[in-house]
Amino acid sequence: MTLKLYYAPGACSFVPHALLEAAGATFEPVLVKLHKGEQQSAQYLSLNPRGQVPVLVDDGEVITQILAIVTWLDHRFPQAGFLPREPLERVRVLETLAWMNNTAHPTFTHVFMPHKFAAGPEAQAEIKAQAASAFGAILGEIDAMASRAAESGRAFLGGASFGPLDAYALTLLRWGGFAGHDPQRFPALWAHVQRVAALPPVARAIERERLQLNVFGKL
Repeated sequence: MTLKLYYAPGACSFVPHALLEAAGATFEPVLVKLHKGEQQSAQYLSLNPRGQVPVLVDDGEVITQILAIVTWLDHRFPQAGFLPREPLERVRVLETLAWMNNTAHPTFTHVFMPHKFAAGPEAQAEIKAQAASAFGAILGEIDAMASRAAESGRAFLGGASFGPLDAYALTLLRWGGFAGHDPQRFPALWAHVQRVAALPPVARAIERERLQLNVFGKL
């Protein structure tokens, strides 16, 4: 079987990227340059007509959307323990992952690409400011999750093993810097993200994507 991951540096595709590394999978990483519009090329749209990353291709089967890809990788690599086996614990992780993907992520999109939601510069500025404030509250919620995990002696947000919540938390906190939030304002989350980033498989994904964890003040 062959695995191929289409990813963009710093995007939410970091989640399956890090999971594939953590699983010890043999896969082909394919860089998609969003700033050059490669996601809108005819070749890419033949894979994902929505023009989004990530896309996972497994032995010819094309899988899109974070929740679907994470669930598939958990099935493919059960030994990695990406999702808990106990049904309710598993549902709780998927519940949080869905919230990260359908609430936290779109909030940042309003910060990073306000032009998608309003035509005029004044409206765009207002959307960006409100979304940046809302994103700070979201990071505060994830910081509380990290604090509870640390207090209970858990090394990871979703259970005993590194998993999608940890990779997404890293991604969201990193985005927070672009939204004007110093990651050190969220001490439990910042500490957790730094520990996760130091894990060898996560570090490999970070190196391939050439990411800086703290991008506060870079925009």
